Amino acid sequence: MRRDTLCGKMAAIVLSLASSLVYSSSLSSSSFLTKLRPIPVLSFSFSSPPSYLQCRKLMARTVTKATLGLTKPVDIEPLKVSFAVKDVEVVEWKGDMLAVGVAEKDMARDEKKKFENSILKKLDAQLGGLLAEASLEQDFTGKAGQSTVLRLPGLGSKRVGLIGLGLQTSAVAAYRGLGEAVAAAAKAAQASNVAVVLASSEALSPESKLSTVSAIASGTMLGAYEDTRFKSESKKPALQSLDIIGLGTGPDLEKKLKQVEDVCSGVILGKELVNAPANVLTPEEASKIASMYSDVLTAKILDVEQCKELKMGSYLGVAAASANPPHFIHLCYKPPGGPAKAKLGLVGKGLTFDSGGYNIKTGPGCMIELMKFDMGGSAAVLGAAKAIGQIKPPGVEVHFIVAACENMISGTGMRPGDIVTASNGKTIEVNNTDAEGRLTLADALVYACNQGVEKVIDLATLTGACIVALGPSIAGVFTPSDDLAKEVLAASEVTGEKFWRMPLEESYWESMKSGVADMVNTGGRQGGSITAALFLKQFVDQKVQWLHIDMAGPVLDEKKRTATGFGVSTLVEWVLKNSS
Repeated sequence: MRRDTLCGKMAAIVLSLASSLVYSSSLSSSSFLTKLRPIPVLSFSFSSPPSYLQCRKLMARTVTKATLGLTKPVDIEPLKVSFAVKDVEVVEWKGDMLAVGVAEKDMARDEKKKFENSILKKLDAQLGGLLAEASLEQDFTGKAGQSTVLRLPGLGSKRVGLIGLGLQTSAVAAYRGLGEAVAAAAKAAQASNVAVVLASSEALSPESKLSTVSAIASGTMLGAYEDTRFKSESKKPALQSLDIIGLGTGPDLEKKLKQVEDVCSGVILGKELVNAPANVLTPEEASKIASMYSDVLTAKILDVEQCKELKMGSYLGVAAASANPPHFIHLCYKPPGGPAKAKLGLVGKGLTFDSGGYNIKTGPGCMIELMKFDMGGSAAVLGAAKAIGQIKPPGVEVHFIVAACENMISGTGMRPGDIVTASNGKTIEVNNTDAEGRLTLADALVYACNQGVEKVIDLATLTGACIVALGPSIAGVFTPSDDLAKEVLAASEVTGEKFWRMPLEESYWESMKSGVADMVNTGGRQGGSITAALFLKQFVDQKVQWLHIDMAGPVLDEKKRTATGFGVSTLVEWVLKNSS
């Protein structure tokens, strides 16, 4: 068969597929991701059979509109858990399961092996001593990670569970872990209505009770959530309500629980964005979230030509190889009740897939199969935007910025040795196409500073070096500003997310100098996360306080092989602190 005839048939097949399938946005609170809908058949006419080159260009344009793999995420009803704070006797509470958070010290017993803790003693008396007996038989000592759920007659609840808090009962992580354990126990028991009580809460201050309630509720809600959009079968979570007993009542706690719901919805969005495969979440699809909460969020989506006008050569160089065009996302929150006293910027790395480009990721440990998570920074920023849009904090203006694109390989792509020019005029010699995230962030940071922000935080799954340095659960923090570092680290203490400040060693910049341009885009292997941060610093206005978060480690839960939603809750807490 002649090549032009074969090409014409191939083009027709592709056009047929492209004209029958296209993504549209489903902007529900659980997912803004794609649905399939028919579109009118595209009309093309050729005076003669298309040439081979024309065929290749035509296919490149049309294949991006097809659904690679025919994968369609299931439209799942948003997770809804009703939270309440109550002041009732634990033995009188009625429901499916009563969970007791127990520290190791709470398991102290008298000479008759009976509980000394008042809450446990009260429950055990109602159960005729069976709780003390069963906990001994199962060797439950209150250590973190331990849990036992018993179905015993004598209480208003069908089941009673003991969940270990370990020694550090004052830590946010302990109470969040309690919530996660409660969600797991509720799932195993198919319990709909659950209550939580702490065996010891007398020493908690009113402020500590607020943070404890928040941690338990968020841990329970996020623990109950499971992303099943891409599974052929899924079950709806059984958990419907959570009562928190013994930590007080009143409007402050109720307001805090509403805020927990809003933040958790943002974290869940962040998880869904990272979990979505690259054949579903393209740069265009990522931009469609911008229409949510239009009452307080304005959206500006820049296309290639608009980015060219702004001279974003660094960002566009990364995007050049992909058939999916880049989309530069700018959301802006302005308080509905009055003027803003603070202007903040949040910038997220948005590589919806990173092949490495011509420096392609190869060999064991390259993690190319996980590179859908290379937009974890943008997922955190967009998740925070969703939460802020619902909370509506006063007195603060926030700019959410994502330079969304793919780093692929093609004849139009950026090559090692190319020189790109960022929007602040600085030139960059690309000595490694797999150090692409910092190239996109360069133009995004320049853009953010041009919005007049006073403080800007960028988040990125930027370097493997940071994982080597801090492991899989801690994010690195880089900033020349001690004040901004204190703000973010204080916010992380409230949320329980783990951050560690790293040095910005200026002498390392020597390895980033180029003989033909202002800089190269990557230095040597040593201190790789530091030199990456120093690179980003070149694109931040000196008048703007700037902080960089390298979250390459905690973006993913290695055991569960799913996204964590890392960064969302800390960003929201930081914005709220600047609001107040």
